[in-house]
Amino acid sequence: MNSTRAVSLFHQWSQSWVQRLRLGSIKGKILMVFGLTLVLISALTALNYWNLSTLKTRMELSERYDDLLNNILEVRRFEKNYLIYADKQNLSESTEYLNRIDTLLAALADDLPLLDGKAAFVSFKNSLFNYRQFVERISAGDSIPPEMIRILGKTLTDAADHFRVIKRKRIHATFLRSLTIPFFVLAILVGLMVLVFQLISEGLIKPLDVVMETTRSVGRGDFSPIHYSGVRLEEIAGLIEAFNQMAQELETNQEDLIQTRKIAAIGTFTAGIAHELNNPINNIALTAESLIEEYGEDIDENCSEMLQDIQSQADRAADIVKNLLDFSRTENPTFSQLAPALILTSTVNLVKNQFKIVGLQLDTSIAKDLPEIRGNMGNLQQVFTNLLLNAVHATPSGGKIGMHVELADSPGFVKFTVEDTGAGIPPKIQEKIFEPFFTTKEVGKGTGLGLSVSFAIVKRHGGRIEVVSEPGQGTKVSVLLPYVVNDFAGWSVG
Repeated sequence: MNSTRAVSLFHQWSQSWVQRLRLGSIKGKILMVFGLTLVLISALTALNYWNLSTLKTRMELSERYDDLLNNILEVRRFEKNYLIYADKQNLSESTEYLNRIDTLLAALADDLPLLDGKAAFVSFKNSLFNYRQFVERISAGDSIPPEMIRILGKTLTDAADHFRVIKRKRIHATFLRSLTIPFFVLAILVGLMVLVFQLISEGLIKPLDVVMETTRSVGRGDFSPIHYSGVRLEEIAGLIEAFNQMAQELETNQEDLIQTRKIAAIGTFTAGIAHELNNPINNIALTAESLIEEYGEDIDENCSEMLQDIQSQADRAADIVKNLLDFSRTENPTFSQLAPALILTSTVNLVKNQFKIVGLQLDTSIAKDLPEIRGNMGNLQQVFTNLLLNAVHATPSGGKIGMHVELADSPGFVKFTVEDTGAGIPPKIQEKIFEPFFTTKEVGKGTGLGLSVSFAIVKRHGGRIEVVSEPGQGTKVSVLLPYVVNDFAGWSVG
């Protein structure tokens, strides 16, 4: 149970560190590369330390192998004197050196079998033992053929020299291995430089070049998103995502800006025309009214009908001029804090009789605890009245129209939605519905200024209008207006 808990804790700890390091990020990649390099260099440092320690040990042992050979040569010197002069006293004096050889052999008992094999060690030890036996027997007066002791002595000399040569070769190999370690360190450093360069090139420079080129395209009016299939580090992926979002918002704002400038330009143009037309239309209406009042009893029915038609068309022209002036009005209206419920109820009261006349059902709903918005009541009533009347004209008798108020998915906005069950708006027309003077109504039944005026009013309120419509599926028009943040502290989108 304890081992399972320990494994679980280690797993959680490792996961926590992986999340902290963020291996998919530039920082994580660099830390990983440098961490791996640190481990490799530490391993090479430890290897170098071990190699130098081995070299030191082998050199110390090499000195003992040299001493072993030198002591055997000393014994052979006494042996040579014995063989030449037949002086047993010289041979007995070699016992001291034989004792030294025994001491050295005991010190080399662990290393010598590893150096040349256990069989060679045992053979050398037996040869030394036999040589000592011969020396002792000759010193005691036994008759030993001189050739036998000479052969044993040569065997000992050759073996000691062989051990010394092998040991020096081992030292030489260890020394050469020590010389290669700096080259391994250099190779690791070069590999680190290559990895870092590749990381910077593939993970930073290439995507940044793509972002730079796409930024230039944005400056030329092309808001296409970045499509990058190369190495995508965490920071670069975030940068590309943020850039694509910015490009999308710029494209949306660009369309709104073009629409706003178009409306502003037409508004400036129509304002002058409206003012010029207003006086002649008023004069025509007053003249027709004066003729009817003064000569009403003396004119025939056809003339009276024509005068009334003149007056009716003059009134219609006056309404068009009024709409033009409303459309071109640029002064900022007086704003105040308004409850969404008040805007809804006041607008519905203005149009509820219209619904009764045409036989349509109006459904309304409003979310609880909505924040207040800052706006002009008259302007907003004009917007929503226009949207509701458009819905009435688009919906056949017996249909339903809804007006709903709720918090928008976009933080900081309250959404007013007007939806109908009419025939819907074809996609090719949806792009034009906010253009001035565009209308789908019959000639003489619409000016094409209602939605343009509404668009301008909503823009002045810092909001936006969104239209969702499918042919045969009805239309949903949403007006998003910013709410007053200070009066709705603590609210968050859930």
